[in-house]
Amino acid sequence: MGDGDDPQAPGYAGQVAPFDAIRHESDDEGEYWSARELATALGYVQWRNFTQVIKQARTACETSGHAVSDHFADVSNMIVVGKGARRQVEDVHLSRYACYLIVQNADPEKPIVALGQTYFAVQTRRQELADSASLPEAQQRLMLREQVAERNSELAATAQRAGVVSARDFAIFQDHGYMGLYGGERARDIHARKGLKRSQHILDHMGSTELAANWFRATQADEKIRRDGVQGRDAANQTHHAVGQAVRRFIIEDLGGTPPEELPTPMQSIQQLQRAEQRRIEAQTQQRQQPSLFADASPDQTPPDEQDE
Repeated sequence: MGDGDDPQAPGYAGQVAPFDAIRHESDDEGEYWSARELATALGYVQWRNFTQVIKQARTACETSGHAVSDHFADVSNMIVVGKGARRQVEDVHLSRYACYLIVQNADPEKPIVALGQTYFAVQTRRQELADSASLPEAQQRLMLREQVAERNSELAATAQRAGVVSARDFAIFQDHGYMGLYGGERARDIHARKGLKRSQHILDHMGSTELAANWFRATQADEKIRRDGVQGRDAANQTHHAVGQAVRRFIIEDLGGTPPEELPTPMQSIQQLQRAEQRRIEAQTQQRQQPSLFADASPDQTPPDEQDE
């Protein structure tokens, strides 16, 4: 049985169905998940245990600056109990983002939780990208490149606490993530395949789709190392590699996407886009500052060259 056929593998398509199956559509064409149904899907038997996870997720939502009421809606439902009797129970309607926060705070020992973390993280990120879909590709690349840089900084700090100390250690650690995501390619292999010069960085020569995949890899590696309390260089390297593999499986098998090594390399680098964007901003600023020929003319005044002689 290969990695793609492993029912416990985070990218296994057959396991994603439970989260899609319990997704509901509201009257206003929105979407939500029932906390009761999500608890069952994640393997929680006791509702009171799951309410603690919801509480932690609410706190995380508030801390991140989001309005809790936008993502967690307390409701009550009638359920059928023994001999046809009905009983009212509490429930919470959850947004996709709320589900993401819940699975990040759920019991990592439950096998389905790891899948839920991947599923809702990807879905949440896809929605964010969809919301910015109106942006030109160049601006999406600039936005994502900055976000990848921020995530890599956070990942470096997390890896250092786990025992990845020297610059060489971190380079090896990064290579393990790339090898998982790119089917065995290290950073130098990606660099060579893209035909880059020695001074050029691979992240500066990725399109928005490839940058998004690397953002997700870095995000999930950072969270898993912290969540699982990973310690030691070898353990950190193995974790980063496993996360890269999981993201790769999800892209290819569950989303039907293109492997990152097969995505095209953009013609322009990030630095070229930054210079073009700076010129555009400067041109707009100069245009706004350009004085009008009639700046001093009041509404009832006629420009001097049009006055009666």
